[in-house]
Amino acid sequence: MEPTHIEHIGIAVKSLDDAIPFYEDVLGLKCYSIEEVKDQKVKTAFFKVGQTKIELLESTDPEGPVAKFIDKRGQGIHHMAFSVSGIKEKLERAEEKGVRLIDSKPRKGAEGLDIAFLHPKSTFGVLTELCEDKTK
Repeated sequence: MEPTHIEHIGIAVKSLDDAIPFYEDVLGLKCYSIEEVKDQKVKTAFFKVGQTKIELLESTDPEGPVAKFIDKRGQGIHHMAFSVSGIKEKLERAEEKGVRLIDSKPRKGAEGLDIAFLHPKSTFGVLTELCEDKTK
């Protein structure tokens, strides 16, 4: 698959308002973007650490996937995202190798990226996201 870097680490939180001050006041990071992704039923906040981003995820729907994740596992790391080129081909290759896909084709995610998820049952328990920035 040859990812170029870890694009971001997604962290599920109950409240962005409660979580952002930790990242800003304690870690000294700057929240540079807050965005709602309606089709994923989340509101996101982004921080940059070197080339990698931290994405905080707050559910906008009690039945949304992030709310269900928090109900089942509590707040914490939700997924790891890798930056790739040719996301469609990467999904096809992963499926050919027996990886279970959540998304068989890319969709739009936060920050305008094309994204797709691999099922954690095929990735040793880690929800894995592939991201492609088509603007670069």
